[in-house]
Amino acid sequence: MSDVFVSYKAEDRRRVEPLIQALEADGLSVWWDAQIGGGERWREAILKNLESAATVIVVWSKRSVGVDGEFVRDEATLAKRLGTYLPVRIDNVNPPLGFGEMQALTLQGWKGDRDHPCYQSVLLAVRGHLGVLGPTAITRRPTAVSRRTAIAGGASVAVISAGGAGAWWYSRPAATSNSIAVLPFANLSGDPAQAYFSDGIAEELRSALSRISGLKVVARTSSEAVRDEDAKSAAHKLDVGNILTGSVRRSASIIRVSTQLIDGREGTERWSDDYDRPVGDALQIQSDIARRVAAALAFEFAPADWGSIIAGGTANPEAHDLFLKALAARQSAHSQEKLNEAIELFDAAIKLDPRYADAYARKASVLCELASSFSHSETEMQRGFDEAAAIASHALALAPALPSAHAALAAVSLGRLDFARALLEFRKAASADSSDAAILGEYGRLLGMLGLLKEALPIGARLVALDPLNPRSYSVEGVARFYARQWMNSAPIARKILTISPGAMPPLNALGDAMLLMGKYPEARAAYEQMPANDVFRITSEGILDERTGNHSASAEALNKLERLFGGAASYQLAQLHAQRGEQDAAFRALDQALRVRDPGLVVLLTDPFMDPLRKDPRFAQFRNKISFPSGMTA
Repeated sequence: MSDVFVSYKAEDRRRVEPLIQALEADGLSVWWDAQIGGGERWREAILKNLESAATVIVVWSKRSVGVDGEFVRDEATLAKRLGTYLPVRIDNVNPPLGFGEMQALTLQGWKGDRDHPCYQSVLLAVRGHLGVLGPTAITRRPTAVSRRTAIAGGASVAVISAGGAGAWWYSRPAATSNSIAVLPFANLSGDPAQAYFSDGIAEELRSALSRISGLKVVARTSSEAVRDEDAKSAAHKLDVGNILTGSVRRSASIIRVSTQLIDGREGTERWSDDYDRPVGDALQIQSDIARRVAAALAFEFAPADWGSIIAGGTANPEAHDLFLKALAARQSAHSQEKLNEAIELFDAAIKLDPRYADAYARKASVLCELASSFSHSETEMQRGFDEAAAIASHALALAPALPSAHAALAAVSLGRLDFARALLEFRKAASADSSDAAILGEYGRLLGMLGLLKEALPIGARLVALDPLNPRSYSVEGVARFYARQWMNSAPIARKILTISPGAMPPLNALGDAMLLMGKYPEARAAYEQMPANDVFRITSEGILDERTGNHSASAEALNKLERLFGGAASYQLAQLHAQRGEQDAAFRALDQALRVRDPGLVVLLTDPFMDPLRKDPRFAQFRNKISFPSGMTA
């Protein structure tokens, strides 16, 4: 039994091959027709492997949706019947009639980058099919039981590590009725370009429902990971009592939203409804659905509550639509082009509603991202930060306590190396909205890097409860344990994350560094060797490992490689390596360079164990005073 069967048109083989390679690199077993051996009965082999696969990725392209794509359609039909169908588009096409009820994930223009958001969405969906249950395990349905039987009976068999932190899964309390996941709404508009709207409605419903006191709402990443599961299975994996599902069909004049609230324990419907309204009524539909959910779950949802929910929003449907398009553009790819596209869309929304505070705040966040990632000079970067700060402050003037505005100011402060202000703004954002997984993640990791372990751990626990299938949720505790010098505890967390996201570089580097600091040098080397050879963190960590194992020449070679490949962009890493080599003058020169280029690595200056050789040098205290750390923090 393979994890994944890939159905595609033969002429698309070269375009599909990077997907096969990426899935296999992420630890999944993949079957496709290139594996048919000579003399093998090809049709029987295909049928056997398709029926036994846990997930069937059907690749829709210009060729496979055409008249010659009948084999792909046949395989898709069987996959739908078995409940294993996962549609993916590599061209801007609509799946054939009968296959468009489930929104197809897009890999248009994807070149094989495993860190790309489009591929990560496919990977999360596949893992949802396989049954990722928690931090340490992937559940695969037994080969003797068909997937149809498992879904009908709600069966799921967990294989959980009994040792370490992973054992929490055994003793967790039963999911309560005061918890819900909003699964992605299906786009039935017949136009893939409308996916932003259905995704946006689902996300805004999550945001609205999360403001209801006492109601736990699962975050977007984990909800999307189980988008293809039946409600009962999804509820089990997310540990919630309720599932909200729906679909959106939008024409030029009419919007139809169908929605259903399901009891996650029984799999039975609590209520369902269809809304046929003019396109401009999307905001009212969201309000009605949120009220219905609250009523069904016996929560109070008074008009005053809804007023606080939409604070910072808009009543202008056209501005709201542009806002959703902007969010989708920002999330589609981390590129200067997409970020600029998002800014143009936010500007258009603001032009229609000059009091749209959340649009200002999100624009400020994008401006900060542009400044930190794509500036060509320090002057240009500082100008970008200044503009972002002014716009975020204007958003707060319109909507005091708006979480997205405080988060934007926190990002600006990080870029300016004002870590005291960043921490203050993240605290305000998290206080105003303790259910935003993105804000909690950034806040928790900052706490951990600053060595504030006692504050970071509760944030990490909250994040795991909100977003349990997102590997980044577990990184808050991992970061906090590492910089608190609890390396024996941080290493298992890195391994835990790697079971969810095999081959991910940050946890591999964290695992290697923990092993290095515990003196387990072969284990450290093995972790680093799984990273790309020219990764800046691998080069640095291997150079430190070489130095500690007495290979001074190899360490010097790592220094030269860092300077040759990255120059000033690796200033902080150069300082680490010079410090470990006992070259204090060179280390302080590199730190000065890091300060000039606003290297974000400086956030861990006071907690970084690789900077220990510098701490007794008087220059260290002088340098530390050039950076704004929270009061009371010492090296």
